[in-house]
Amino acid sequence: MAIVFKFGGASLKDAASVRNMSEIIKKYKENLVIVVSAMGKTTRALHQVVNEYFSKKDFTQSLNLVWGYHQSIVNELFENKYSGTQTILDSLKTCLNIKLSEKPSSNFDFEYDQIVAYGELLSSVIVSEYLNNQGICNKWIDIRLSLKTNSIYRDARIDWLLSENLVKQNFSFLEGQVYLTQGFIASNQQNLTTTLGLEGSDFTAAVISYFIDAEKMIVWKDVPGIYNSDPNLFKNVIKLDAISYREAVELAYYGAKVIHPKTIKPLENKNIPLWVKSFKEPDEPGTVITSSTPNKIGVMPDVPIFITKNDQILISIAPYDFSFIAEDNLERIFSILAQFRVKVNLMQNSAISFSICADYDPDRILPVIEKLKSEYKILYNNDLTLVTIRHFNNETIHETTYGRKVYVQQKSRHTARFVVR
Repeated sequence: MAIVFKFGGASLKDAASVRNMSEIIKKYKENLVIVVSAMGKTTRALHQVVNEYFSKKDFTQSLNLVWGYHQSIVNELFENKYSGTQTILDSLKTCLNIKLSEKPSSNFDFEYDQIVAYGELLSSVIVSEYLNNQGICNKWIDIRLSLKTNSIYRDARIDWLLSENLVKQNFSFLEGQVYLTQGFIASNQQNLTTTLGLEGSDFTAAVISYFIDAEKMIVWKDVPGIYNSDPNLFKNVIKLDAISYREAVELAYYGAKVIHPKTIKPLENKNIPLWVKSFKEPDEPGTVITSSTPNKIGVMPDVPIFITKNDQILISIAPYDFSFIAEDNLERIFSILAQFRVKVNLMQNSAISFSICADYDPDRILPVIEKLKSEYKILYNNDLTLVTIRHFNNETIHETTYGRKVYVQQKSRHTARFVVR
């Protein structure tokens, strides 16, 4: 059996972080699959390159920032900057430059996937070569040859049957005990690069864990586990030693940033424990997510959990003739949302209106609003916050809403949700 590690951008943001990662890996003697994200904020930087390339603007400065950032890490990690690592990086640079010399297609999401994927490729090459340099022999794997998807760019769906066969072939542990590969990226049947959505690296690691029947999966974060609220936003936070898959799915659905929403299901299907640990304090126990959670180490029902999502927009939709919001209206509204791939975080309806709360992504939300305006009366507010409280009580509701304008509120047995300014 093997353990699957996932290291995110924060754990690989500079040369010191890569060295720290190496020290963590040295502590494990088991078979390992190491999944890495792009370094630091590289995905965001490459997104800027895509925007300029697609708009036919000069992207030279933005691209040079990406190359310079990675080159500085390489120069610090390796004494000889013209090593084999440099040769591979130069090859990737040439490939991306060739891509950017071509005229962009009319599909922004397609161009995004072809360009942004270089963040993971650069990161994985640097880390793999550094680990080999430190005596941690590993085999670099291009995950795009193993994970096959459909062609929904920026949010691709995995072909589970085909991918399982390929993963088992390529991660067989017949040629060594450590593999290093990329998260977030994959490819379709035409071998064109696709991506799995934001934070898709966690999902990649979970899928590999499922296919190889991993002993456990460990996500290395900058926090020593899962808290009942964001330590940057709340005081007196409580670390949860253990939670169930069910609770983790709920938290992920409501927007908890520690675990990607799609990550839990593959692990739950084979009862593979998921650990959330700190790369800053790797010897700390962290938080474990399993099928069942004994009360002595788990979150008790009276421990409230706060989840905050900023940069939200609330859109209220009503027919011009004050007719009822019936099934045919809702079907039309959701078809428009699906067309622009807007994911609804909260919804609420009355007799003559229907409101949704979603992430404010101008590339997706603004076209939706324009489309809806042609058929419905639209009101909206942005720069809002969606707060979810699991295991709420009156005190936590008061703490959340006091002094704030509340636009929408919902309550169920275990969960209260508020859209607030």
